[in-house]
Amino acid sequence: MEDPTVPAPHIVVYSTAMCPYCVRAKSLLQNKGVKYEEIRVDMDREKMVEMMQRSNRRTVPQIFIDDFHVGGFDDMAQLDAYGKLDPLLGLAPHNDEAAFAHSMDASEDGPT
Repeated sequence: MEDPTVPAPHIVVYSTAMCPYCVRAKSLLQNKGVKYEEIRVDMDREKMVEMMQRSNRRTVPQIFIDDFHVGGFDDMAQLDAYGKLDPLLGLAPHNDEAAFAHSMDASEDGPT
């Protein structure tokens, strides 16, 4: 769920057509419901040079959120696993602990 008080970041995914990690990165972003710009570096040599200059890497995908270089798919998946990706994407944090604590408080009160 997007937080309407936070402007949506500009997300760029440098990718190629036959890259399975590119597919995974785009799928993760799509599952989170965020929009991103895909730049196909296999179709544009200048974009490949741009990607290498921005990231200092030659592999795809290379993912940027605004000016922050996330890295590749594994880097983005690790951020997601640690709960650090959603805030970068401007998504409202999931407060599962608060919901769990509230449900435990309600169960301690007994049946209603």
